[in-house]
Order: sequence, then C-alpha cells, then structure tokens
Amino acid sequence: MPRSVNSVASRARRKKVMKQAKGYFGRRKNVWTIAKNAVDKAMQYSYRDRRAKKRNFRSLWITRINAGARQHGMSYSKFMGQLKANDIELNRKVLADLAMNHPDAFKAIVEKVK
Repeated sequence: MPRSVNSVASRARRKKVMKQAKGYFGRRKNVWTIAKNAVDKAMQYSYRDRRAKKRNFRSLWITRINAGARQHGMSYSKFMGQLKANDIELNRKVLADLAMNHPDAFKAIVEKVK
C-alpha cells in the first residue's frame, strides 16, 4: 500500500506560519525552518508579555498615584490605607487617571481621606 501524505494540510500549515512571519527581516520571512523558529519564539514572547503588560501598567499607576499623593503631603501607602479605611472603592487605574488628568478631583479625594 502506498504511503499516504496529506500534502494539502502540510502546505496549509506552512502557509499559515509564513503568513505570520510576514514583515520579519532577512531569511526569517521566507525560509521555512528559520521562519518557523522565529514565529514560535514570537508567540512565546507575546504570551509572556500579555501577562507582563498587566504588571507594568499596575506599577505605572502606583507611581502616578504616589506622585499625586506626595504633592498633597501623603505617601502612597498611607493614602491607599486611608482609602480602604474610608470605604472609597476606586481602583488604581482610575486613581492614576485622576492624579494625571484631573488634579482637582484627586485633591478632593486626598482631602476627604485625610
């Protein structure tokens, strides 16, 4: 019995990877083995960095809240502790936005928790 090779599926698989490698530099875009490795590594990076992005944004928000709170004579930890004690349920993303773009509103929050 002859060997059965599903060349249609194989070709489709390769085509999918080559399409993902579009825009890469040099042989990474048009040589199958190199493109496959490059796409695999890119997928690993994108998976990892979708999680890292959340950590990066949280640290950015904390930095902005800290800067805003210190302008009004409070540290970040004291400010967040007072927020929890006064049952003000604003998340860090909103607080950071207020500190950056609406300083009057942020000042009002700081005065309320003092």
